[in-house]
Amino acid sequence: SGGSAAAPLPEEDCMKLNPSFLGIALSSLLAIDLWASKRLGVCAGEGSAWGSARPVMKVIEVSGHGIPWLLVTFYGLCQSDSSAAREVLLNLLFALLLDLVLVAVVKGLVKRRRPTHNKMDMFITISVDKYSFPSGHATRAALVCRFVLHHLVLAVPLRVLVVLWVIVVGVSRVMLGRHNVTDVLFGLLLGYVLYSVVEYCWLSPLSAPALFALW
Repeated sequence: SGGSAAAPLPEEDCMKLNPSFLGIALSSLLAIDLWASKRLGVCAGEGSAWGSARPVMKVIEVSGHGIPWLLVTFYGLCQSDSSAAREVLLNLLFALLLDLVLVAVVKGLVKRRRPTHNKMDMFITISVDKYSFPSGHATRAALVCRFVLHHLVLAVPLRVLVVLWVIVVGVSRVMLGRHNVTDVLFGLLLGYVLYSVVEYCWLSPLSAPALFALW
């Protein structure tokens, strides 16, 4: 009244009469992603369809967590008496730290909430872990997989087990209700690419002599 203009409606309440094809496609993919993630979250709680398998899924969750990988890598670096082994372990430590930082930055920028059916009982979380995109476990699994396959001499059965571990970690994130399908897929892609960055920035006694002098 009195000639004052009506307050504008929130953007999400405004009807788009001519939505773009890209907007429709993205909305459809998001809807499919949410639907599939909820249907596949069969271990999200004790009362879920596969609730009895939840303890096994949580063990797999720990196997892909960053803290155990950092501790084991640092311990191996301190105990190693081979210069070649120290070089590999130092670069693995660098890769794991880079992974943690990059995933935290992306999560903080995207700020996608975790699935509503997720039970917040995750192993050692920090502030950005309330966000879902991308899956840090999937990123780390893909990164470690490429690293191990390229720098460790393993028999074929062990190489197959490493690849299967990556798949199981990714699937378990959706089954536990921790992530949506796209979180895991993007995480695997990010980890795969991140290894290439680590290889490009490979630390050696020639490129980083001061760092290697510490060991």
